Amino acid sequence: MFLGTYTPKLDEKGRLILPAKFRDAFSQGLVITRGQERCLYVFTMREFEEMNERLRTAPISSRQGRDYLRVFLSGAHAETPDKQHRVTIPANLRSYARLDRELAVIGTGQRAEIWDLEAWNEYLAAQENDFADVAEEVIPGMF
Repeated sequence: MFLGTYTPKLDEKGRLILPAKFRDAFSQGLVITRGQERCLYVFTMREFEEMNERLRTAPISSRQGRDYLRVFLSGAHAETPDKQHRVTIPANLRSYARLDRELAVIGTGQRAEIWDLEAWNEYLAAQENDFADVAEEVIPGMF
């Protein structure tokens, strides 16, 4: 399970060093792709393969489904960390997520997300008040 927030830096070659707590899970490979809110999703190979199986059930007749799959999968990049636990984020994904040198890598349970640090801080500040004030069940069965 991916938990926590880490603030690595992107080097001049577009690489980041994976947080120590995530290294074992990603050691056999990972997939980076576009996520919502202009972040990047990072899946283990196994999780991505399982997700792909679920995505395959989307009806081909659904335009919204086709559009989502095209954007999601066309940006996907498989990577194996090097000996220094670095992964390269392709230029198109860096551009999509508007990544600068300062990053936030957060755990969201089944995946990690990579954010530009300033964008993450703005997002978190906007969401924390709503989170604190939730008075109804957002996720069925939780609280």
